Amino acid sequence: MTVKMHDYPTLQDIREARERLKPHIRHTPLLRAEKIEPAVGCQLYLKPETLQITGAFKIRGALNKALSLPREQIANGLIATSSGNHAQGIAYAARMLGVKAIIVVPVTTPRIKIENTQALGAEVILFDGDTAARWKRVCEIAEENQYAAIHGFEDPLVMAGQGTIGCEILEDLEDVDTVIVPLGGGGLLSGIATAIKEIKPSVRVIGAEPALTPKYYQSRINKERTSLPLKNTIADGVRISVPGQNPFPIIEKYVDEIVLVEDEHIIAGMRVLAKDAKLIAEPAASIGIGALLAGAVKVRPDEKVCAVLSGGNWNLSDLAEIYKDAE
Repeated sequence: MTVKMHDYPTLQDIREARERLKPHIRHTPLLRAEKIEPAVGCQLYLKPETLQITGAFKIRGALNKALSLPREQIANGLIATSSGNHAQGIAYAARMLGVKAIIVVPVTTPRIKIENTQALGAEVILFDGDTAARWKRVCEIAEENQYAAIHGFEDPLVMAGQGTIGCEILEDLEDVDTVIVPLGGGGLLSGIATAIKEIKPSVRVIGAEPALTPKYYQSRINKERTSLPLKNTIADGVRISVPGQNPFPIIEKYVDEIVLVEDEHIIAGMRVLAKDAKLIAEPAASIGIGALLAGAVKVRPDEKVCAVLSGGNWNLSDLAEIYKDAE
């Protein structure tokens, strides 16, 4: 197994990931969202990873890790656990490399994420348990079958892949003032924050997580990783009870602020994105817009704010319910 000497991505790791991924993924556009600006009080830009090949940012980290492993290590297959988007990233990487993919998913995973993962050729195993329990099962199956296990947010090469988003934002909007990133396990935020703060430390980086699962917010107050009861939030993609072990110190080092967003504001963010930006974003991806709409992030009218829209995979029936009352 390839062993890294550190548990965090360096800027060099992120730059290497960018070169590694360039032939295989989309450099998603940075879109000015003028119609939303009066409601949020700043100059708003959107980074829609909803338009990524698999409909979410997770392909960046999954593929970066898979491409970094020796061929003999992945020969039997790749295995991971995911609520859906990492699953699709792993499935895509496995199909591209011509190997098997096995994904252990929570029983609460939206149907469309399961179907999309299976459509990419992966075997899906439903499992009733939290993230830690699912990862334990992944490791057991990996050992039995000699699969390569790829963690969705603890692996530094996965974080480095996600960090390529930060490089793209700075390339497309050099004078960006603030970047808001959805916060679940922490792999996305830790990668983006590393890239941005190492290249341009003056940029404010904010993590947004559901008020119903405030694991990073509470851990920052307690100055240590804190596990909280797992409550249901509409933002299933960031529903985790404890901060990632490796992302936590990175986020403590680089992230300026962590804000909490109620489900009602997440839903408002989804509606605004659909109505005024013509973008379909899943709840987890809409949390940054929800934070701005709720006033959780203090901004100036001339401030250039970029909100990362992490993914767009959600059941169409659920989307119809969300949008039915929208104008």
